[in-house]
Amino acid sequence: MTPLSNERALWLGQHILPHEAALRGWLSRKTVHSLDVDDIVQECYAILGSLASVEHIGNPRAYLFRTAYSLILQNVRRSNVVPIQAIEDLQNFEATSDAPSPEDEVSSRRELQRLIDFLETLPARCREAFQLRRIDGLSQREVAQQMGLSENTVEKHIGKALRALAQAYGNGGKLARRASDNVDFPDAGQDEAGRKN
Repeated sequence: MTPLSNERALWLGQHILPHEAALRGWLSRKTVHSLDVDDIVQECYAILGSLASVEHIGNPRAYLFRTAYSLILQNVRRSNVVPIQAIEDLQNFEATSDAPSPEDEVSSRRELQRLIDFLETLPARCREAFQLRRIDGLSQREVAQQMGLSENTVEKHIGKALRALAQAYGNGGKLARRASDNVDFPDAGQDEAGRKN
């Protein structure tokens, strides 16, 4: 299996991960013959991570839910014996709206606030580089020019932020409450006292 690129990991973190709780809730309210919610979610990540491109995905949430639905449908088609309940459940899946429920919206807002709080724990230069590149959409060269750093240093700052974010989200897709407690984030270009090298 090809390793997940930083770009794809970031895309998954920004566009898919915030909807995982909603997907799990949606799946747990449905009973699907011989399928586990964790397996479906994991397979969705594997599929989305292995796509050649994600440029065509205009609504990541809907795409995620459609991917899960397709996986369930494939499983039902492969089953030799399909209980009547499974057919009824598939009809219920199809009828589900793509609009988030109020609970999903509250959960998403909480997760977004936890992400913002986590980003605040990053060293200032690391956080600034990450925000300019990944949130504001500047090129690496533009970030380097704006921050007065080399492109290599910017890349290191962004890499640190991505690794920390991946580690923080490594707990079943949930951001750990105190994600930075066990992560060391020395700011590139500074010594331990915070002075520039």
